[in-house]
Amino acid sequence: MAHSITTADKKPAPKVDIIDGHTLSMYVTNQPGVLMRICQVFARRAYNIDSLVVSQGRDPAFSRLTLGISGDPAGLDQIVKQCNKLVDVIHCSEHTSSEAVVRELVLIKVKLDSTERRTELLQIVEHFGGKTVDLTETSMVVRIEGASDKVDAAIRLLVNYDIIETVRTGKVVMARGEQDT
Repeated sequence: MAHSITTADKKPAPKVDIIDGHTLSMYVTNQPGVLMRICQVFARRAYNIDSLVVSQGRDPAFSRLTLGISGDPAGLDQIVKQCNKLVDVIHCSEHTSSEAVVRELVLIKVKLDSTERRTELLQIVEHFGGKTVDLTETSMVVRIEGASDKVDAAIRLLVNYDIIETVRTGKVVMARGEQDT
């Protein structure tokens, strides 16, 4: 009689410690396919890209990438080294919040049903230094920007309201002082 394998027979894979909240910045050539090659480095090392912001640099021949990543901490230095070896990467470096300015922006559209709820919502937005960017009789769009933990805290409070839609930019980073980003 054949034995069938059930989920009870399978042992879970050993859990790998995951780093969370690491931020890398890269200065790269502004060419087709560069982002794909960079993403392959992360995929091969089983890293997840949690946020990605790309924009043209001051010189249109180059772009600046900011990546929020999570994965096995043992491979982080290796990823930075591998990215720096890519032909299109001018430089890649990791940034911590103590040595860099890291910010995010979130737009949140909330359904409005009463004046009382609108006032409560405005107080929360004001507490986080946010702004109302659109207001109708039935909805409000608010903008909150700042460090990732500030944006997370604002979203946690606003889940008590009828959120229609949320759009979040991901991290942008700039090194403090004279250090290159």
